[in-house]
Amino acid sequence: MDLSINDFNDCDLPFCAQTNDTAPSFQAEAYDNTTKKIIPINLENYRGKWVVLFTFV
Repeated sequence: MDLSINDFNDCDLPFCAQTNDTAPSFQAEAYDNTTKKIIPINLENYRGKWVVLFTFV
C-alpha cells in the first residue's frame, strides 16, 4: 500500500506548545535555594514573566 501526504491531512496531530502560547495554570512543589526548603509554587504568581521549567522524571 502506497501512502502520500494527502492520506494524513485529516489526522489529529499531538499538541505541541509554540512560542507565545499561554501555559496552563498549575501548582507544584519546588526547591527554594534561598530557604533550602521545598515550597509550593503556583504558575499564576509568575504570569507575565519568563519562566523556564525543568522536570526530572
